Amino acid sequence: MAKEKDEKYKVVKDLEDLPGIGETTAEKLRQAGYTQIEQIATANPHELNEVAELGVEAAKKAIEAAKKAIEVEFETAWAMLERRQGISRITTGSKKLDELLGGGIETQSLTEFFGKFASGKSQVGFQLSVNAQLPPEKGGLGGKVIFIDSESTFRPDRVKQMAEGAGLDPKTTLENIFVQKAENSDHQILLAEKADQLIKNENVKLVIIDSLTSHFRADYIGRGALGERQQKLNQHVHKLQKLADKYNIAVYFTNQVMDNPAIMFGDPTQPIGGHVLAHAATYRVYLRKSKDDKRIARLVDSPNLPEREVVFRVTAEGIKD
Repeated sequence: MAKEKDEKYKVVKDLEDLPGIGETTAEKLRQAGYTQIEQIATANPHELNEVAELGVEAAKKAIEAAKKAIEVEFETAWAMLERRQGISRITTGSKKLDELLGGGIETQSLTEFFGKFASGKSQVGFQLSVNAQLPPEKGGLGGKVIFIDSESTFRPDRVKQMAEGAGLDPKTTLENIFVQKAENSDHQILLAEKADQLIKNENVKLVIIDSLTSHFRADYIGRGALGERQQKLNQHVHKLQKLADKYNIAVYFTNQVMDNPAIMFGDPTQPIGGHVLAHAATYRVYLRKSKDDKRIARLVDSPNLPEREVVFRVTAEGIKD
């Protein structure tokens, strides 16, 4: 009997083939971004219940069936190395800052810039939204950009100024940037989930979130809400990583900071998000404002690069050395 049941699961090809999922439920799942059996197999039952009103127990059965239906194949380290040859980078506009990051903002990775107000986080994001549109020989990816704005900081006039500084047509540059303002943390999560179709249809090569943690910080107040906040934030950044891997795109997000009162000596500045973001971000860069238009960038975490600092400038034309 168990053998017959296993054989039955092997023929599962569409969402409707899973137990408890009819046409209506399958359509809700697809609208939420769950289009493949593999996505159901790796989903959380509470997530499926939330997006499709499936019921937690029914969701568990569907997930179990999906797990049995898919074949898991491990990848050799050599194959992974060859796949990573397809990774590209976007120039920041500063050679020193590019060198700090191993050549620029990397695709298939999450890059986080954190720092105090006016440290230059948004300016770097604006510059990247322009530079991503440059041809590869000039440090770009020749693609479009999604900009999720959670702090009402996006300024098209500033991007226009940077586009002119980069020798690009301002109107075309702005038309290639898809901007959406996130009203709260749930809306921000939804925007990231809905980005799939836009990335596929519009040749999007970069996703920017400015800032990632602002709404989470405002929506979940007090220690009692900390666990739920971190869980939602964790799901959010994992979705962003999936987008980066699936479409070989770059993801850049800014992060707010706070002062740690326990640190008596040295810089008490710490990024928001705790261990969730510390583990999720591939590259973490701490920005500080210096004299005049100078900014100091310190790489504080990377899987393969040393911790060090560089100085760059934020000029009227954009990010420069």
